[in-house]
Amino acid sequence: MRKPRVGISPCLLGKKVRYDGGHRHNRYITDILGKYFDWIPVCPEVEYGRGIPREPMRLIGAPAMPRLVTIFTGIDHTDGMMKWVENKLVGLEKEDLCGFIFKSKSPTSAIRGVTILSPSGEECATGAGIFGGAFVKHFSLIPVIDDEQLGDTALRRDFLEKVFAFKRLRDAKEKKR
Repeated sequence: MRKPRVGISPCLLGKKVRYDGGHRHNRYITDILGKYFDWIPVCPEVEYGRGIPREPMRLIGAPAMPRLVTIFTGIDHTDGMMKWVENKLVGLEKEDLCGFIFKSKSPTSAIRGVTILSPSGEECATGAGIFGGAFVKHFSLIPVIDDEQLGDTALRRDFLEKVFAFKRLRDAKEKKR
C-alpha cells in the first residue's frame, strides 16, 4: 500500500531554499515522519520564480487582504504570487495529498501567526501567509500543521491521526470505483 502523500515546505527537509540560502531542517520530520510519508515539497517563493538568496518579504496592509512586499526595495509581489497560488492549488488537486506541514512565520507558507504591518510599519495583526492561507481555504478538509505545532504532542498526534484517517477514506473511495 502506498504511503500517505503529504505536502511540505522543503526548507524543513533540509533544502536550501530560504531567502538567505539556508534551510530549517527538522530531523523529526525527515528521520521519523519520513518513514511513513511520501513528501510533496512546495516552496512558494522559489516556484514563483524568486532566486536563492533573495530579498526577504513581509505582509503589509489590511489584515484581511495584506500585500506581499519586499522589505528593502518595497516591490509588491502580491498579484504575481496570487496567480501562482491559484495555478499551484489546481495542480495540487492531482497529488492526492493527505496532509501538509507548513513553515511557521513565513509570509508565503505559514498557516497562522505571521505579523502583518500597517502601511506605516506598525504591527497591526497576525494571519496566514499568502499560500498557506489559500491552501487551507481551498483544501479545507486536508489536515495541516506547521513546524512549531509539531512540537506540541497533542497537536502532533491529532495531525497524524487525521492524515492516516484521510488516507483510509481516500483509499476506500478508490476501491469503490
